[in-house]
Amino acid sequence: MANMFNPVHILFLCVANSARSQLAEGLAKSVFGNDAVVESAGSEPSGKVQPWAVEILKEVEIDISKNWSKSTDQLSPEFLANLDVVITLCAEEVCPTLPSKAKRLHWPVKDPASAPENKKAEAFRAARDEIKSKLEKFRTETKHT
Repeated sequence: MANMFNPVHILFLCVANSARSQLAEGLAKSVFGNDAVVESAGSEPSGKVQPWAVEILKEVEIDISKNWSKSTDQLSPEFLANLDVVITLCAEEVCPTLPSKAKRLHWPVKDPASAPENKKAEAFRAARDEIKSKLEKFRTETKHT
């Protein structure tokens, strides 16, 4: 699917684009490097990235402090036209959909932002680690296609 001249275009979608899809975007850029063009968006963007998402990725030396919460309308038309894979991360809420010919994957990840305050760090770490392991498996699979 991807080679050095034709990176795989991946979009992570959730509702607020403040936690899970932001974690996924940061992790995917780290896991795929130049082999992928990665974006994230939400159907109802909250307008901000969860501070915990920034903090928990910092622990693994990934900086998403410049990321912002956005809708698919705010993504470049060129990126959307070249989209290969749309990965939705919703678990308990209704996932957004995007009209696209891209392959669709669904990785239900519990929303760490909904965890009680004293469990947030733990919830965000769990989401980060779950998304990272799914990404590493996905990367292995895309190398063989």
